[in-house]
Amino acid sequence: MRIGTMLSMPGDPVGTHGLVERAVAAEEAGFASVWLPQVGTVDALMALALAGSQTSTIELGTAVVPTYPRHPSAMAQQALTVQGATNNRLALGIGLSHKFFIEGSLGLDYSRPIPHTRDYLNILNGLLDGEIVNYDGDEYRVKAQVSVDGARKPPVLVAALGPAMLRLCGRLADGTITWMGGVDFLRDVAIPTMSEAAAKAGREAPRFVAMVPVLLSDDADAGRDTINETFKMYGQIPSYRATLDRGGAAMPADVAVIGDQQAIESGLRAYAEIGVTDFVAVIPRSAVTADATMQLVGGLARG
Repeated sequence: MRIGTMLSMPGDPVGTHGLVERAVAAEEAGFASVWLPQVGTVDALMALALAGSQTSTIELGTAVVPTYPRHPSAMAQQALTVQGATNNRLALGIGLSHKFFIEGSLGLDYSRPIPHTRDYLNILNGLLDGEIVNYDGDEYRVKAQVSVDGARKPPVLVAALGPAMLRLCGRLADGTITWMGGVDFLRDVAIPTMSEAAAKAGREAPRFVAMVPVLLSDDADAGRDTINETFKMYGQIPSYRATLDRGGAAMPADVAVIGDQQAIESGLRAYAEIGVTDFVAVIPRSAVTADATMQLVGGLARG
């Protein structure tokens, strides 16, 4: 199991230069990958391209870029440009985002998420492969091609949490990225559902990228309080609330890895044992033990 870390999460006031510095520090600490969400701050793909110029080996992942605001042709062009700029180290994580944002903030239609994702992936996969795409679907009609010299198709990972989306992405994507999904949800829902769909489609085994809150703490109760306070909004967003419920979790701390070094090591082993391919530590940057947590998990990543 590869071990990575998030560069930032919503509510973390860090700019482009700070993100690049964090990526450099993560590579030096031993992490296999760094991940960045596309929220209302910096452009994630552009920031990762800049981080790539200052790093050499670490994988650079988006987690995730919303699909609705970016036409698949634009997404493919930008992703391949990042690939060309980073010696092909991008992992392209994409997702629907949320109804309240897509409709409420952007004024776009969110009524058909499954057909949207199906069309989007069919087009995006072809464009990333350098094909001339002539596609007439329910949501998109496209005649286009994208080519960036030296850029290979990055792995396409989709934020899929519900069974229908997991099955679709098993057929059309290279893996999934989960958030607020603990061991039970991944073991009982995400991994078997997507793996079965991928096998039926004749695809390689998917990557399972699990974003998980992690905090080193000598006081487990205090650590739980920190995690619940930091990530409380995710327990109220419908898709994440449903994911917590599917895994039998009442609150974010129930899916987190919290405690002393032994507890952290045990928590990571639990994810590895169920088939998670990529563990992404989401560390509360404001916590007193944030730096110590980074060093510990980075050391585990290095092996």
